Amino acid sequence: MTTARPKVGFVGLGIMGKPMARNLLKAGYSLTVFDVVGSAVEELVTDGAKRGESSAAVAKQSDLTIVMVPNSPQSEAVILGRGGILEGAPRGHLVVDMSSIAPLVSQKLGKACTEKGVDFLDAPVSGGEPKAIDGTLAIMVGGKKKDFDRAKPLFDKMGSSAVLCGDFGAGNFVKLANQIIVACNIHALAEALALTQKAGLNPETVFEAIRGGLAGSTVMNAKAPMMFNRNFKPGFRIELHFKDMNNVMETARDMQLALPMSAFMQQVLSSLMADGKGKLDHSGILHFVEDLANVEVKKP
Repeated sequence: MTTARPKVGFVGLGIMGKPMARNLLKAGYSLTVFDVVGSAVEELVTDGAKRGESSAAVAKQSDLTIVMVPNSPQSEAVILGRGGILEGAPRGHLVVDMSSIAPLVSQKLGKACTEKGVDFLDAPVSGGEPKAIDGTLAIMVGGKKKDFDRAKPLFDKMGSSAVLCGDFGAGNFVKLANQIIVACNIHALAEALALTQKAGLNPETVFEAIRGGLAGSTVMNAKAPMMFNRNFKPGFRIELHFKDMNNVMETARDMQLALPMSAFMQQVLSSLMADGKGKLDHSGILHFVEDLANVEVKKP
């Protein structure tokens, strides 16, 4: 006996949500979608999705609803606000918020859903647009195991890994940890390439020499070629990483926790935002380092 696939709602069809929703369509799921940008909805309808008139309408027509919006205020509005998911979701509905937001807000959302008899997971992702497109995102999840098991078949169509990290908010705590490591790693890489460029070395050769040793990393493999090829087309924009580091520092403040390297990276990204570089890939942290070092990293 086979179990019928759930009807899935999807709210938020931006740079990440759109390819994630498409991967679910390709996998054969029945999808109802909503976004405040009508053209994004039309694209998914053309691909085979059904149109929802609001977040509430999407939830009403679905067994579970995925949310992929920019930040905490949007998640709160989509789930708790007027015309939001909780207005249309029946008891037993599952809300899967895959947005990267403040973990204490995820805990608030989980509590509000529970009070309405609705299940909740926070399940932020890592990998940026390229991995959203090819369905290989890393998914960090907070919530109950029964709800994780219920959502796992969908996670498997959107990502290469999905790990239940703890209760409500755990997914976003882990995502913030991920973003701290990535930001500091990119900045360290930029400084290393600036140093060796100033010494007259070919940055591509430096990369090949280092990548197989202890300093090698997924971040280095992805971002070093972008830096020395001067390709800052976004896979993950500086403005989004800035948002995440703001959430890191907001959470650290609420927890009375000192995170000096995170505070520094927040300021680095703030400087790049002020310099009009927010739409660049976060490998563009290199620009901040180059301006200080008075050197440009590039292949000969």
